[in-house]
Amino acid sequence: MAVIRIDQDLCIGCGLCVRVCANDGVKVENRRASITENCIACGLCVDACPKGAVCRETSRASADLSAWSGMMVVAQTDKSATPLPVAYELVGVARDLAHERGCSLRVLVISGLQPGCQCTGGYAPLIDAGADEVLVLEDPAFAIPDGAAIGQAVAQVIQQFKPEAVLFGATDLGREVAPRVARELSCGLTADCTQLALDKEGLLLQTRPAFGGNLLATIASPAARPQMATVRPGVFSRPEPKKGRCGTIYHLTAAPSSVPGIQVLSEEPASSGASIADAEVLVVVGRGIRDKKALPTMERLAALLGGQVACTRPVVEAGWMDHESQVGQTGVSVAPRVLISMGVSGAIQHLAGISGAKTVIAVNEDPDAPIFSVAQAGAVADCRQVADEWVKYLEEATGRSA
Repeated sequence: MAVIRIDQDLCIGCGLCVRVCANDGVKVENRRASITENCIACGLCVDACPKGAVCRETSRASADLSAWSGMMVVAQTDKSATPLPVAYELVGVARDLAHERGCSLRVLVISGLQPGCQCTGGYAPLIDAGADEVLVLEDPAFAIPDGAAIGQAVAQVIQQFKPEAVLFGATDLGREVAPRVARELSCGLTADCTQLALDKEGLLLQTRPAFGGNLLATIASPAARPQMATVRPGVFSRPEPKKGRCGTIYHLTAAPSSVPGIQVLSEEPASSGASIADAEVLVVVGRGIRDKKALPTMERLAALLGGQVACTRPVVEAGWMDHESQVGQTGVSVAPRVLISMGVSGAIQHLAGISGAKTVIAVNEDPDAPIFSVAQAGAVADCRQVADEWVKYLEEATGRSA
């Protein structure tokens, strides 16, 4: 657990730490500051101190980090206990990290089935994707997305197996469970990562957009274990399965929860439309299409290519398309086989959301548009004219006129 310390030799009693604290967690007496029992270790006083006299310490700094080894992916499942697609995406990147690290990869599956259910066929694909062991944590209570109960159970499994790094999908439930686990284990958590790598010492380097997406921050956790991160669905590609990989599936039973359960009063179905995160081909439009009148042509192009239309944030803000179609840091991260970018400049927030795309084709009138830096093919042209010609060609080639 993090605590706040004050170096009395450096403290000048200026009182800035007192002014920023909202919890009466620090006081100044006789020109020296001291921490009170109300301190919640938020760190505001650390940032405010002009002399560096206030610092944050963690009790795990002297812990034996060598006791923690291996990688773990926490895999969320749907109501039929089938792992969500993001679970496979995380297994793919974790498999690469584990190979580089020379360690094993465990996948912890959260299942709402009865304990001891031998439905291993649904989890075998996780081994084909790269898992060495699949740990199935079963409890009928998990059929309800109770973040508190699931978080407590996941923390117990992590404490038992002691992985050095744990990855969560940044789903609605994952975003609730991961912080609870971090709180339970007194470790750090980096949210919405777009890149994961290892440094020369084996530390997990977790990169995410910061300051509204205007720059990328790389974060490491050298003093605490496990190192934890959430990753948005669609950031990484799903790995090609290797049929016949050897691995083991274990069924675990969750310990009784000590947190109050939740009660579901009613449910409403989500939008029945296909998600852009699942599309193999995406036509992404930006403000370069100039007005809403260009959308039918872009939709026709997407249909002829067997894909869907998505957009950037300015298009949503203009009211031309819904937020569900937005790609980027504040929208949906996607990893299509082909992404066709029409009139998109390529701000860093947008590029973070398309980093998983296999092939990017960009059309923009600005030759210096950042989108060209990630495109495998591109054209400096009016995207509307290109779309018109492309649709005409495809309709003649396929005989599918509008």
